[in-house]
Amino acid sequence: MDEQRIRSFFSGDRFAALAGAEIVELKPGYCRCKLEVSEKHLNAVNVVQGGAIFTLADFAFAVASNSHGQLALAINVNISFLAGRSSGTLFAEARELADPNRIGAYEVRVTDDAGALVAQFNGLVYRKNERLWGQAPS
Repeated sequence: MDEQRIRSFFSGDRFAALAGAEIVELKPGYCRCKLEVSEKHLNAVNVVQGGAIFTLADFAFAVASNSHGQLALAINVNISFLAGRSSGTLFAEARELADPNRIGAYEVRVTDDAGALVAQFNGLVYRKNERLWGQAPS
């Protein structure tokens, strides 16, 4: 895994950057991201909007699933919101569950700064026959 290339590639994820999602840790098939909660993330009832939580989880999922350098695109995801938060830091930890040649399965747990579960996200990716930086996989 070329961590620097992966980080550089995902610095181009403009929506995740706009939301404030940041990569904290990256390994093959794994990514941990964080989001510092601010006023812009809150909905009308003053809890973090579901779209902000989804964006954080989806970003960690994207980085983990592309961490091998092979282009992986989501084909199915789902999320369950389990607790609301209005402040603090949220973390999304994505783990590869299965890494066959074409379909990869991932679990993402979104937690607060105390480690309490806020959301559970599951996703599948389709691995294309191309590298993130344009070369065919070996």
